[in-house]
Amino acid sequence: MSMSAGTQISVAEYLATSFPDGDREYVDGEVLERNMGEIEHGNLQGRLYLYLMTHFTGIWAAPETRVQVTPSRFRVPDVVVVAGPMPSGRVITEPPLLAIEVLSRDDRADEVQEKIDDYLNFGVRFVWVVNPRTRQGYVHTAEGSRPARDGILRTSGPALEVPLAALFESL
Repeated sequence: MSMSAGTQISVAEYLATSFPDGDREYVDGEVLERNMGEIEHGNLQGRLYLYLMTHFTGIWAAPETRVQVTPSRFRVPDVVVVAGPMPSGRVITEPPLLAIEVLSRDDRADEVQEKIDDYLNFGVRFVWVVNPRTRQGYVHTAEGSRPARDGILRTSGPALEVPLAALFESL
């Protein structure tokens, strides 16, 4: 099934569709392509996932897993983290602890901000945005947004700390 921008489909159709070139997001009836596929992006996404899974217990993390943020919106963060065990079902329907977005060259600020807002409005407590080109990270919460000036991305409840230097070493 090939879908172009502006094609309207139902939630049921979206959930029943497999996309051969990577999953897509679904926003109010429209299927949206995600910017991805470059080595730099995939490498950082993999390093984030691997770091989380090897350094912390009591969490479940996965790359590119659908999160239903409203009845008509599904986002696909680069990495998602749930405090506790793996969720049941086909998509995440309860707010995870953390959604991570790795910026791609083609990402637009307004589109990234819309994703951040969707996550926070859904109840995701932390959203990390990491820029592989500048090697900087940003933490977004309901209280506001800030750069990780000390080079460490953090959450609380549970406490997760990911040093950006560990993600970029030997690159």
